[in-house]
Amino acid sequence: MGAANGYANGKVAYSQPELSKYEKVVEFIMHRFRFLFVVPFLLPLGVVYNWFFELRNWFVFNINSAPKAHDRKVQRVQAQVRRWNESGQKTKMCTARSGWLTMSFRFPLYKQSMTQIRTDTLIDILEIDEEAMTVRVEPMVTMGQITRFLIPRGFTLPIVPELDDLTVGGMINGCGVEASGKKYGMFQHICQSYELVLADGSLVTAKKIEGKPVNQEESEMHTLFFGIPWSHGTIGLLTAATIRIIRCRPFVKLVYYPTNTLDEMKLRLNAEAENKENEFVEALMFNKDKGCVMRGRFSDGPLDKTGVINRIGRWYTKWFYTQVEDIVDDGKVVTQFIPLRDYYHRHSKSIFWELKEIVPFGNNVLFRWFCGWMCPPKISLLKATTPPTLRKLYDRQHVLQDMLVPMDQLTKTIEVFHEEVEIYPVWVCPFRLPSCPGMLRQRSGASQMFVDVGAYGVTLKKDYHPQETTRRLEAFVRSVKGFQMLYADTYMTRAEFWEMFDSSIYDWLRAKYNCRKAFPDVYDKVCKAARY
Repeated sequence: MGAANGYANGKVAYSQPELSKYEKVVEFIMHRFRFLFVVPFLLPLGVVYNWFFELRNWFVFNINSAPKAHDRKVQRVQAQVRRWNESGQKTKMCTARSGWLTMSFRFPLYKQSMTQIRTDTLIDILEIDEEAMTVRVEPMVTMGQITRFLIPRGFTLPIVPELDDLTVGGMINGCGVEASGKKYGMFQHICQSYELVLADGSLVTAKKIEGKPVNQEESEMHTLFFGIPWSHGTIGLLTAATIRIIRCRPFVKLVYYPTNTLDEMKLRLNAEAENKENEFVEALMFNKDKGCVMRGRFSDGPLDKTGVINRIGRWYTKWFYTQVEDIVDDGKVVTQFIPLRDYYHRHSKSIFWELKEIVPFGNNVLFRWFCGWMCPPKISLLKATTPPTLRKLYDRQHVLQDMLVPMDQLTKTIEVFHEEVEIYPVWVCPFRLPSCPGMLRQRSGASQMFVDVGAYGVTLKKDYHPQETTRRLEAFVRSVKGFQMLYADTYMTRAEFWEMFDSSIYDWLRAKYNCRKAFPDVYDKVCKAARY
């Protein structure tokens, strides 16, 4: 079966390029002793960085300066775009955000030859409307910033992707999945409107229209609303978003169900995902057979002293995934009450499980007590201080991939991931994908349960080859009508890419709003050739 039509089952042996003596020395030092730089320098620097921005954000909101400044900031973005038009549209546009600030492991090459538009001042929460149950934010607002703001007021976003530094703009232009996705879908599905600067410098608000649009302008803005997600800034420059909020309670009552076989995990995960009383559902697989399905519900906390409160956000606690592994080893169903914000960012402290590759002793009790309050290191600072040689060496064995597949393909997907990369833990997160227009389109006519299978870390496979292994994974995902998250390395050809995604609305919007001259095609921004 060809790569474009299905999963290529036959494996070909690809040899890794021979390393030079210099590269071998760099690999040895950086893989084993990088913590000597990370712990004394990057951890404290990250703390100072966070403290500064928390103080700044508190001050800005309390003097109510953000809404007043927003219009001025947007006007500056518009002025840059108009200057680009007046200068003859010589190059295409992209944001000026530095590559080291993005959450992707890669640095973008395309920025070097494009006109860069400064949008980096769009970092504020603008307003909360408790009557309409919405919050309006600028695109550089982070998940950590939002949870610190909303939860003390008794609200939350229906979907809060785990890592603190993930931005609203990244979740909209790219993708956002969380354990509450079984109920609410993806991050794009909780958004109500997007404010955008288009290629001609005009400012518009793309909005989902309930019912039938009453005029052509409403119809066009309705279509534009569905075209923005997954477009990676290739249709317009996002300047604000209005997002749905819901009321919350202070705790999540989390029940852990250890499983001993892949089939048992799938049956339990599917049952919990379909249970409407559950607010959160996810699973971790620690090998091909053993795993743990977790389901959570909002709670006011334990009713008596027998209830266990697990404050996993405290600096001295064990990394969350290792606590789950202990429960799996014990084999008993466990119930805990976790503070809501701690739960939302349960994978932040250990960057899922990537921190063990950077600070091998990071989960040691002494390190947690004396240095845990500084964790995690900021991903942006880790990127900024990773030398090019080490980035090249990471290619040899490091995998960072999320594949979104229909729930009924979960067992086969885990088997394929085991065969191709054999990385554990594997993150398994169900989410409901509605049948609606856009790049991420499934045409069943009703919402369908999908699952995100995430593999992060160093592969155990000696015959791993970044390009060929990833292409086999991509071919499999296309064959089951799934999707690849585009922050990760993408080796598909252009034809294979548009076999996976729906280009109908995207192409129409690109033509209508002069995007072909103004912005690169999404494929040209996310393919491996566009990144280093």
